Amino acid sequence: MLSTMKLKSFAAPFTLGLAIVGLALAGCGDKSSTTPNATASGTATAPADPNKKLHLAFVTNNASDYWTIVRKGVEKAEAEDKNVQVDFELPKPPEAADQKTIIENMVTKNVDGIAISPVDAKNEKDLINDAAKKTLVFTQDSDAADSDRVCYIGTDNHAAGVKLGEEIKKSLPNGGKIVIFVGQLDAQNAMDRIGGVEEALKGSNVTIADKRTDNADHAKAKTNASDILTSMPDVAALVGIWSYNGPAILSAVEDAKKIGKVKILCFDEENDTLRGVKAGSIDATIVQQPYEFGYQGVQLMAKYLRGDKTVVPAEKKVIIDTKVLHKDDVDAFKADLDKKRAG
Repeated sequence: MLSTMKLKSFAAPFTLGLAIVGLALAGCGDKSSTTPNATASGTATAPADPNKKLHLAFVTNNASDYWTIVRKGVEKAEAEDKNVQVDFELPKPPEAADQKTIIENMVTKNVDGIAISPVDAKNEKDLINDAAKKTLVFTQDSDAADSDRVCYIGTDNHAAGVKLGEEIKKSLPNGGKIVIFVGQLDAQNAMDRIGGVEEALKGSNVTIADKRTDNADHAKAKTNASDILTSMPDVAALVGIWSYNGPAILSAVEDAKKIGKVKILCFDEENDTLRGVKAGSIDATIVQQPYEFGYQGVQLMAKYLRGDKTVVPAEKKVIIDTKVLHKDDVDAFKADLDKKRAG
């Protein structure tokens, strides 16, 4: 600060001494009034540098077609910001160990930020915390709220599960047995969605008879559904929690010639899911906005790294809404989706 003051060469030593003491005392006072753009958490926001070059990583939790839509959002953000490069990584198979290797490789490459969809949030907490010591970490699609991640971008999965549960009750006004299918029960988005379904079904005559996992193996996902149709002939509905579960269930029910006899409800907008909804074979699907996960994820990480910390809300979550898709909604929805996929 002293260097910005123009002290006259003929100032007396005593006067100069008083000036220096005054500056020192001022520096020891309350700095809150001079901190620029302080956020709710008290973190100062440095002046943004929109031209800062950034290397980011986007890490999914499996290799489902669902992620092709997310990737289009990432590519759109990259196209708009020529100073951002993004490595898009899909673990194969969808296991925590494989995801761990990818994340550690990204940290070794000194990427500026990573957006992760944790395979197993509880057991990956230390991994995420270690990465967060060296780079910016966001979560997307599925959260790890107890970790040191800076922000989550995606669906309120519990609320989405409640929506699905309400649709199940509409499809089964007289109640009945349902079976839930998902890749992994311990993934945070799976736990949240199933918890929402369970909350919505409380007090109804709909009961969850079983939950089947497939570790994101699409063939096993169909086998699981086929097995239930054989072993539980009185099952009233099959419910898919992850994106590929809808098509797998639909295929199994079609093969068993039980379309219309067994209700199907699911998540997301894979092509066969939309086909099933439009045909009336699937009663409803809860669609997210995965394109926005990719697009906003890259945008917000870039802004944060360039100094604008205000893009992260106080609750450290950016929630992107979901909606229920029925037969009459498919055409308009698919037209918009095709436009986004085309880039």
